[in-house]
Amino acid sequence: MRILILITALFTLSGCGGGGSDDTSAATTACQRTDINSQVFCALQQNYLWYSELPADITPGSYASPGAMLDAVAAPQDRYSFILTRQEYEDRFINATFFGYGFSSVRVDDNSALQIAYVYDDGSAAQNGLRRGDKIIEIEGISVTEWLSRLDAGTATNDDVYGPNEAGVMRQFVWRKPDNTEQVATFSKSEVSTNTVLHRSVSTVGDKRVGYLVFNTFIELSETELEQAFAYFVAEGVDELVLDVRYNGGGLIRVANQLSTQIALNAVLGEIFVKYQYNDKNSSKNTTTLFSLGAGDSALDLGRVLVLTTAGSCSSSELVVNSLAPFVDVVQIGATTCGKPVGQQPDIIGDYVLFAINFQTVNALDQGAYFDGLQPNCPVSEVITGDWGVADDPLYAEAINYITNGNCSDVAVSSAAVSTKAVKPRLAAPWVLNNEQ
Repeated sequence: MRILILITALFTLSGCGGGGSDDTSAATTACQRTDINSQVFCALQQNYLWYSELPADITPGSYASPGAMLDAVAAPQDRYSFILTRQEYEDRFINATFFGYGFSSVRVDDNSALQIAYVYDDGSAAQNGLRRGDKIIEIEGISVTEWLSRLDAGTATNDDVYGPNEAGVMRQFVWRKPDNTEQVATFSKSEVSTNTVLHRSVSTVGDKRVGYLVFNTFIELSETELEQAFAYFVAEGVDELVLDVRYNGGGLIRVANQLSTQIALNAVLGEIFVKYQYNDKNSSKNTTTLFSLGAGDSALDLGRVLVLTTAGSCSSSELVVNSLAPFVDVVQIGATTCGKPVGQQPDIIGDYVLFAINFQTVNALDQGAYFDGLQPNCPVSEVITGDWGVADDPLYAEAINYITNGNCSDVAVSSAAVSTKAVKPRLAAPWVLNNEQ
């Protein structure tokens, strides 16, 4: 299946610029040199959001590669900048075609099973009955326990388990349903269309009509899928919405704007959605974007939205929460988000494409800088218990409790009392694979 790069915004690619009058001597020297490391450092001095935190005196040529230099000089709060060769970029994101069965899984039960996090409608897995919450226990006649042991030992590869990246490759899967019944089917690899609305439903809770939207990434396809979902919600008379972005790593800001506006139309239309702030060398690029339906047409007019999050909720998912917060009641349920209130405008430099952080985003109240992530109102740990919307899904159940009682449950309050802040590692690149097959 297609692996999508999740960049907060994509602008016209540009070449390396000079350092300007306030450059350090290291930057001035770098911009006068033609080796690739020096030119990358030159670009960082001009465009990097935290250029003032770059080393004042370095020797770019002493690093084995531009990537090694970038890792060495990046600001402590930067977990997202990265660099690729042009060929790597084109191979991964332009020319490449990815084939799969259409599911994402996580290891469970002491590495004896792969539990399904989600499936894509278009994939062979979904078409053969595999669903969220199911546990794969055998692939091609070999137990998952054995496969994972071989993978960890380096005696097998993902291609051995799932087959090569080719259309028509087939594997037999055995899986256990939440009711402990077992199913078996042969899946066939294909180029899977990745639907971004994984689930939508409406239920009655007391005297309220509650919509549930599971949204997985912000891409162009999402514009149509969100419009279809909100037309459904409007027709069903929804007056509360649970927005589930627990696995949503981000994507297009314009789609985040559409989604936010479709949630709270009259409270936000024409108000500030996001402000882009560049470093002081590029302040002329600072812009403000207003809430807008964009490609949408159908909208709710809610004063509150309940958002389900995990550490996998990143970038544009966080932007929806932060941008709506000044105007409506946003109740965040689950775990702290990934912490990416920034974005990158890529530079082509020689045979490389540099994705260095060069702007930050803030909301209408100038609130941003949530590098430690957005903290939930009701902390709850995720456990996959079945398909989307099952009553014992801890995050979804907490949302229904909040709608019913107007506050967090005792479980969530207890979790908040004992929670600790996790140290977030530097990420090599802002894309999410989610173990998709």
